[in-house]
Amino acid sequence: MEVKMFDFDLPEELIAQTPLENRTESKLMVLDKQSGAILHEQFRNIHQYLQAGDCLVLNDTKVLPARLLGMKADTGAKIEVLLLKQLEGDEWETLVKPAKRIKVGSIISFGDSKLTAVCIAEKEHGGRILEFRYDGIFYEVLDELGKMPLPPYIKEQLEDQSRYQTVFAKERGSAAAPTAGLHFTVDLLEQLKRQGVNIVFITLHVGLGTFRPVSVENIDEHDMHAEFYRVSEETAALLNETKKAGGRIITVGTTSTRTLETIATKHDGRFVAEDGWTDIFIYPGYEFKAIDGMITNFHLPMSTLIMLVSALAGRENVLHAYEEAVRERYRFFSFGDAMLIK
Repeated sequence: MEVKMFDFDLPEELIAQTPLENRTESKLMVLDKQSGAILHEQFRNIHQYLQAGDCLVLNDTKVLPARLLGMKADTGAKIEVLLLKQLEGDEWETLVKPAKRIKVGSIISFGDSKLTAVCIAEKEHGGRILEFRYDGIFYEVLDELGKMPLPPYIKEQLEDQSRYQTVFAKERGSAAAPTAGLHFTVDLLEQLKRQGVNIVFITLHVGLGTFRPVSVENIDEHDMHAEFYRVSEETAALLNETKKAGGRIITVGTTSTRTLETIATKHDGRFVAEDGWTDIFIYPGYEFKAIDGMITNFHLPMSTLIMLVSALAGRENVLHAYEEAVRERYRFFSFGDAMLIK
């Protein structure tokens, strides 16, 4: 299967640059995965498409303010650092720009030396292993000095950094937000609970691989980056109960989907509490073992995310829906509108 089969024309002005003032005011496209039928809705009415006994699965990962602007200690050259993954203690895998200025032994200073980092190893494509030094608690220093690592297609500055976090974000560790969850408010979640919808949380820390373009022509040759996930006993039990009772499992976002499908694949369709790393790549031809539906945003042409959505709803249905979204001026990507696949 060729990557270009998932291409579509997207006017640049439809790429949402800023979040809406009210999270629930986004548009919602409802797509029937069997018939391909489309309804145009508002996200605040999502409760009309969920029912008692359904289980809504949310990713409670919290985005780190992982973009640090500093300078090289000996020359004063401006250096940008993006935290990717904590290794051991204060050692982090990072991306550095311009990487050619930072060699093993180089020291970078941030915020009048409130935070410094020494390069202890070089990796390819601008990757560097940095060891950080600071007084106090690292995450408090990071909250003070760091900025949200917005996706490369967002050019505007984000005035309120909390708008790139879900209202239920809890577990620190993501390089990017699970953006389908950005549409929910506390009030909307409470309304769904009163309606009898079960709300459960998983954790998957989103890596920068989520923005990495597919650079091969044949889908089978693409390598996914591994991402860390965790599922609790409580969540696994409620998911198993939902399946047994005939309720639907509706994931919020591709991250929740990939987590549940990883576990169900390993355990013959059952859910168990565990943590681990997943590099599952879902594209048409994949047989879903865990989920019945999904809430997701509108994704990049030829991305692994539109391939996952196409696996669930059918490539032709999805491409038709995306053409309709362009025609109806839906907003795309992280701060954009939502789709419910049911």
